[in-house]
Amino acid sequence: MLCMTQREFSQFVTQYEKLVFTICYQFVKDYHEAQNLSQETFLSAYRHIDSYQGDNYKPWIARIATNKAKDYLNSAYSRRVMLAATEDDSVEAMASIKQADSSQQPDELYISRESSGRIEQIIYSMKEPYREVCILRFLKEKDIPEIAVILGRPKKTVETQLYRARTILQKQIKEVYDYEKK
Repeated sequence: MLCMTQREFSQFVTQYEKLVFTICYQFVKDYHEAQNLSQETFLSAYRHIDSYQGDNYKPWIARIATNKAKDYLNSAYSRRVMLAATEDDSVEAMASIKQADSSQQPDELYISRESSGRIEQIIYSMKEPYREVCILRFLKEKDIPEIAVILGRPKKTVETQLYRARTILQKQIKEVYDYEKK
């Protein structure tokens, strides 16, 4: 069982971010979605790094990225098929039901919740139009077509707003963590 500090995980991300993005992009052929999937890949890796038992992270992180991209492609296909059948059902919403990770220790759960709370505060303090799209995407886990319908905006507009919002979020989160390190 391995435990990483935030600094070590940051180095891990720096080391593998190009590989992960390339894998995701090769599958989805969409720059913005490849960025989303890259972030989801590292989030998944962060959540499960303590249970990884190998020595070489490269094939492990590559497999996670591949699976995330394949899952995305499968759900995107399913969404198109389901939208043709009915507009009310959402495959991705059903597939994104969270399961509690019972392997986490109480201190890990506290740190995870604390970090989530800070990120939530940052999202709620964002200016429009970014706040609404972030709340729907990151907190309510809606997909881009759903967000576009809910907000009455074109899908491309939502994608652009999410891309810009993600950049703002990354910058603000980095500032918070850099401040806390001091």
